[in-house]
Amino acid sequence: MSASESTSGGADGTRGTGSTGSAADGTTPSAADRPTGSTAVRGRTAVPERAAPPGQTAVRGRTGPPRQGAVPVPRRSARPVGYGLLRTGRRASFLLHRRAAVVALALTAATAAVCVAYLCLGESLIAPGDAVKAVLHTQYGIGQPTPNDLVVGTLRLPRMTLGLLVGAAFGIAGALIQTVARNPLASPDIIGVTQGASAVTVGAMTYGVTAFAVLPYLSVAGGLAAAALVYVFAWRGGLQATRFVLIGIGFAVALRSITQLFLTKGDYLVAQQAKVWMTGSLNGRGWDEATPLGWALLFLLPAVVWAARAQRTVSMDDDTATALGVRLGRVRLGLATLGIVLAAMATGAAGPVDFVALLAPQIARRMTRTAQIPLLCSALTGSFIVVAADLLARKAFAPTELPVGVLTAAVGAPYLIYLLLTSGGRGRSSRNGGTTA
Repeated sequence: MSASESTSGGADGTRGTGSTGSAADGTTPSAADRPTGSTAVRGRTAVPERAAPPGQTAVRGRTGPPRQGAVPVPRRSARPVGYGLLRTGRRASFLLHRRAAVVALALTAATAAVCVAYLCLGESLIAPGDAVKAVLHTQYGIGQPTPNDLVVGTLRLPRMTLGLLVGAAFGIAGALIQTVARNPLASPDIIGVTQGASAVTVGAMTYGVTAFAVLPYLSVAGGLAAAALVYVFAWRGGLQATRFVLIGIGFAVALRSITQLFLTKGDYLVAQQAKVWMTGSLNGRGWDEATPLGWALLFLLPAVVWAARAQRTVSMDDDTATALGVRLGRVRLGLATLGIVLAAMATGAAGPVDFVALLAPQIARRMTRTAQIPLLCSALTGSFIVVAADLLARKAFAPTELPVGVLTAAVGAPYLIYLLLTSGGRGRSSRNGGTTA
């Protein structure tokens, strides 16, 4: 048979069964006629590549031992160590630090427990069930009036709510400023933010402005002005951590002197009121101070969510962050501005409650062991510290009631000394990845 006959078929014009693999009648074999596992390629069947047994590799449809010198690469997960993948939908998912989630739940439970104790303890002891009934009736109109409505719903609940909001604001503010400065000593009450708010507020009170509806806004303005001065004087082609902290401490001392000058010039009663406010106190505070602060925190919540993502890149060294395309100057300015606004608003609502912004982020960082300071855990830690300290201030020295800032300063000052001895005094890189003073 010639080559033309082998390709064109027999005399009847039908295709033969040559190398094409077609049937004698000119039809292509069906799927049922093809061998199991084969595929049709241009009218013929082919056996697919077989899976390689363990220890062998598949090369062009056949298996064999691995090539000489080939090193098997183990499969590694792209998920960081300590993180879990939390799925919220078919395509929505995000990484969740397991230890941070556990710590956040524990802090939430501890804060809820101290809030129940806050509502129950005082000059009159109230059972937890009665306290809950009083809260439900006074705030939501659920149930019948109780004898504890005045004590729980009017006196203790607003004060406790303000303490929660103030602690959360100070905790987030301290975490953001410490992240920007890369220094555990850089908190609003160390670098002059709260001192600037205090100076403007006491000066306004000295000259007759005592309305609580106006003082918080003046505190915010004073805190922002003080922080702007510190930022301008500390900027030398960049924000260096040591210079930022030292200049902030200098401004804090100067602003504290200005505040004392206002106290000596003002009326005696106004000076006494200003001194109580300067120590940080929740006494006499209520919904008038808690409501504006709560709405402000709710309004700034999207900015806080952005800050939680942005601080990951700011925590890197400058060369790495710049190589990733991060505009460090703008991001740091945004984080610092957000932290300063939160600290100034908390100061205007309850006064400069010292060392909360210093303690809360570092405690949260050590409990979670994360690369960055966790904002949620810092907020929860700050709320727990303020409410617990105010509860102790009301009960530990009864019938004398101390300002909450006295107890936070009593705990925060030794901790500041501890930070100076363990990190700042040696001038080395601290645990939070930044240069210390």
